[in-house]
Amino acid sequence: MNRSASILEELLQRLPELRPQIYFKSALTALSHAMEDQVLATAEPSLIIASFQQERFYRQEAQRYRRIAERNDQVYVLAAPETDFANASEDYEKIAFDPSDSLSNEWHLIVINRLYSTCLVCRERRLSDGGEAPGVSMPLAADQTRRFEGTWTFNPQVCWHAADIMLARIADYRPELAEKLAIAQAQYLQDVPSNLQDVDPDPFAQRLTTYLQAGQYKLIKAYRSIALKERRERLVNLISSAIRQTLDPTQIFTVAVRELGQALQADRSLIYSCHSQDNSVTIEHEFLQQPSLPSLLNKTWSLEVAPIQAVMENLEAIAIDDTAQMDDDGADFASVEPAIDQLQIRSWLLVPIVHQGVLMGMIELHRCHSPDAWTIHERELVEAIAVQLGLSLIQAEAYANLGNLNQQLEALERTRSNLIAITGHELRTPLSTIQVCLESLASEPDMPLELRQVMLTTALEDAERMRKLVQDFLTLSQLESGRVEWHMEALSVEECIDLALSSLRARQRTEALPAIKIQVPDQLPLVRADGEWLVEVLSKLLDNACKFTESPGEVSIEAHRGDRGMLEVTVADTGRGIEPNRLEAVFDRFYQEEGALRRTAGGTGLGLAICRQVIRNLGGQIWAESAGRGQGSQFHFTLPVVPRGRQRGHSTGPTKRAKA
Repeated sequence: MNRSASILEELLQRLPELRPQIYFKSALTALSHAMEDQVLATAEPSLIIASFQQERFYRQEAQRYRRIAERNDQVYVLAAPETDFANASEDYEKIAFDPSDSLSNEWHLIVINRLYSTCLVCRERRLSDGGEAPGVSMPLAADQTRRFEGTWTFNPQVCWHAADIMLARIADYRPELAEKLAIAQAQYLQDVPSNLQDVDPDPFAQRLTTYLQAGQYKLIKAYRSIALKERRERLVNLISSAIRQTLDPTQIFTVAVRELGQALQADRSLIYSCHSQDNSVTIEHEFLQQPSLPSLLNKTWSLEVAPIQAVMENLEAIAIDDTAQMDDDGADFASVEPAIDQLQIRSWLLVPIVHQGVLMGMIELHRCHSPDAWTIHERELVEAIAVQLGLSLIQAEAYANLGNLNQQLEALERTRSNLIAITGHELRTPLSTIQVCLESLASEPDMPLELRQVMLTTALEDAERMRKLVQDFLTLSQLESGRVEWHMEALSVEECIDLALSSLRARQRTEALPAIKIQVPDQLPLVRADGEWLVEVLSKLLDNACKFTESPGEVSIEAHRGDRGMLEVTVADTGRGIEPNRLEAVFDRFYQEEGALRRTAGGTGLGLAICRQVIRNLGGQIWAESAGRGQGSQFHFTLPVVPRGRQRGHSTGPTKRAKA
């Protein structure tokens, strides 16, 4: 037998009046299932011949043919083997044909019994004809559109000839079935039927209609699922695009709240940042389908109501289909009833924005006109958006932290540069002077006594300058590392001012100081402070004021009772002043208004940084004020006042202790 010959072609040669039609795979599947169901519903024994193109197609129907074989002993199933399909006589006869056989490109199902006959004989359109090549794997959607040409009929004569051709092909592959095939021939194909009247197809048509309707339902369901996935992907892509364009959560939330509200047809949608310990938030992102609905924009929204608390505690979404039925859950929702009535919430969906188990925000959707159940697809969509928003918040926070870190690194780099410049200048200059003086003294034994004294005095002054530089470094290091041991006591600010002035005048014996005025009222309350450190602060502030105030300028010291149990001290001068945008920077380490190498006044730039550290540790605040260049400056600091009942026995002055 010519195995390359098509069954359809042989049938058309026998019955040239047949006209093939085009069928899609989905239609052939429905027809085949309807024919098989008709067999299962009929008690009359039948001859059934089914030919599958590949073994994998047979495996999908194997269980069905076992049921068919329970009622019929003439069942033949053909398929091209792929794994374990082989010739066998089991519940039914299995015939494994050669994959090169034309059967691998065809689809056949033949049913013949005493009551009716029907057959499906089709050949797949080859790739050259616009169809799919056999054995080519295709996606599900493309697989369902594969095209076949052939015939499906109830005509007994067509069915008889189709069965005769197929039995001959079976005999060629399995000669050992000759006796069984002869019985089939005698029982079902003894004579060509002369009565060509079709059997009533109504039961079969009903089953076929059922399959087609089921297929249509599955198709509609698939389209609906695709539409939902498309909507979800569009929203997720929209949020992702917003995240890629900006790291500002405000812009991302603005896009997300609008798109979510429109996509899910929510009357009101809210997105806000919150944390597990928050009790309320101010709503900054809201979308309303109708402007007439009550708005929460820029209003405080309580987070202590039962549904929101449940979401914040469990970090799981809650969908309330009908707020009127919330009490049925046994929870206490009395606290939320006023908000529900005021905002007209009928259906409520709450989804937390979570990242790595930490609550970062919330998405709320409200339906206000009538209760409407939230579908699983809607919940999944909002949860997918919540994941994207959580990532955006983390990225925004990371970016902000990175910006802060960069600023700190830049400040550290400036500090390093200033440290190198200042220490280089402040150390090199006195060292050079000391070296010149000592070399002169060593090389000139006959130097006059007066000049020798000048050299020694100059060397000692520059050595003291270097000692102060090193002392400032050590002092600031101790303060910033927290290694200072504080000795707090009740002190008179006036006495500390006097000590600071005495120290200043002792250090400036050779230079003229500007006029210094002290304005400290009598009966000023005592302050609680470490006396030595307080004198240090006053000394440095006075030293700065005098250094930047030229004659006939003036320096003043004032003290008065402030607010909240604090005493305020002000050191003011009429000197060069400070630019308003530099009032905070002057307290930075190594700050030099004129630059590290271009300043006219000496110093390390550590004095005010030390003052800030000391005052903060004493429980006060320090700040600067100035109207600008040439307008003078004022430095204020506060200290806690000793309670009135402890104002009596106080220290007569700070105890002298070493700080380094």
